Amino acid sequence: MTSPTKIITRVGAAALAAATLTACIPAIGENGAQEAVPPGATGECPAVKAPGDSAHRQLRAMWIATVGGADWPKPGDRGSKERQQASFRRLLDTAKAMNLNAVVVQIRPNSDAFYDSPYEPWSQWITGKAGKDPGYDVLGFMLAEAHKRNLEFHAWFNPYRISRQADLNKLPADSPARRHPEWVRKYGTGLWYDPGVPQVRELATNAVMDVVRKYDIDAVHFDDYFYPYPEGGRYPDQATYKAYGNGKSLAEWRRGNVDSLVRTLSQKIHQAKPWVRFGISPFGVWRNRTSDPAGSDTRALQSYDDQYADTRKWVKEGWVDYITPQLYWSMNDPRASYTTLVRWWSDQVEDTGVQLTIGQAAYRVGTDAAWRDPAELSRHLTFNKRYPQVRGDVYFSASSLAANTRGFAQKLRDDHYRRPAIPPVAKGADGRAPTPVGDVSATAEGGGKGVRVQWRPSQGSTAYAVYRVAGRKPACAPVDAGALIATVRGGGVIDPGARRGQTYTYYVTALDRTHRESAPARGATVTGG
Repeated sequence: MTSPTKIITRVGAAALAAATLTACIPAIGENGAQEAVPPGATGECPAVKAPGDSAHRQLRAMWIATVGGADWPKPGDRGSKERQQASFRRLLDTAKAMNLNAVVVQIRPNSDAFYDSPYEPWSQWITGKAGKDPGYDVLGFMLAEAHKRNLEFHAWFNPYRISRQADLNKLPADSPARRHPEWVRKYGTGLWYDPGVPQVRELATNAVMDVVRKYDIDAVHFDDYFYPYPEGGRYPDQATYKAYGNGKSLAEWRRGNVDSLVRTLSQKIHQAKPWVRFGISPFGVWRNRTSDPAGSDTRALQSYDDQYADTRKWVKEGWVDYITPQLYWSMNDPRASYTTLVRWWSDQVEDTGVQLTIGQAAYRVGTDAAWRDPAELSRHLTFNKRYPQVRGDVYFSASSLAANTRGFAQKLRDDHYRRPAIPPVAKGADGRAPTPVGDVSATAEGGGKGVRVQWRPSQGSTAYAVYRVAGRKPACAPVDAGALIATVRGGGVIDPGARRGQTYTYYVTALDRTHRESAPARGATVTGG
């Protein structure tokens, strides 16, 4: 496996420099360390509008899987906090080098926790021993490092999976599964909570809401594990169905159980913190058209029938803020082509307000004939441009992006991610955008080191967008969204891409937690030294 640092080398010095634009001034914190620009302060340009929405706005993310040490922490990092943390930072640096703007991190992989939970034991994937305290706040560390790089942190939970092995006695004594074996079902090679048990749904809800209330996460994320994928034989929930079925068919009852969890969590998350989003990344096929006229022209497993996950309903009801179907097929796969499914999902989100992002199979590059060409994923993103409903992409997974098999990640960056991007404004965001920043200045660092751009942070802001235009431009002018060079938390950046002798005008806007953007402040012009 290629080291996560290798892709940084491959994307080149300019890319690395752009990815590591450093904050010059600390961001405003809860301790009020820095005075913010109040409304009506000098520096505003009243007649200039905010950039607004455009195709340049995209969510760009990667999954960081923790179960089994898939991405992090690797087995060799479990004995050392320092080594473990350094490995995580390298993954985040890979994300920044790729000009991504979010990470989706698995923090509850197996009814366990990457944080001090009152409900479940510490995860075995941190130290190698389930229930062992790693000696630091793992989630707090990950969250702080992501936000330091202005990467959104989507906390990824698995609601029902307990263990990939089937011996209940191998779990920690304080595991809810050990304390309540009546909630547990053996299926396939592992252990699962029964979604039909009301206390199971309550446990999953409590685990999620504990994190929502305690941590400054940006989103709650579920993947495709609801009722388990079929592994032969019937899922053993006959007794639960008899107790709670209430005359419904088995399939209808099972879907109702999953719906109940999704609906309840959506309500509770938004009541607790309206800016925290709720997103789900389901299996890519809802139903085949042969089963339902509303389905896609595909011949694949169906989440509706095989996992009892009515993913289309969740979109239509608005229970999710974003949906990220895992479209892990090539452009021309005869069973379920990527193009067919992008069209189908684009139709489903139309007029719902739910944002569509696509789960991309970075792990498949180079695995077989259909994925031998490293340009396959680049073609996916080119095709997405035909459908404005598609608002970004999420890659499975971090290790695959870092490995850069056959140069596919380099090609993605060269073809589509040369500049950073701001995520779309979150579904349901209301209210006013932040106050514009004040006192924008630009100073040549000398010696070809770039330009230092600084500003005074504004009230209600979480991050800032920096735009660079060649030449001397008016101080008050609208900005082109395609001129974005950085998004940061703090009061300044150093732009290493500025060339000696070239004159530039810099504009800065303020962004809040939901990515609403202020108008640009008065710009600053400088000649690179």
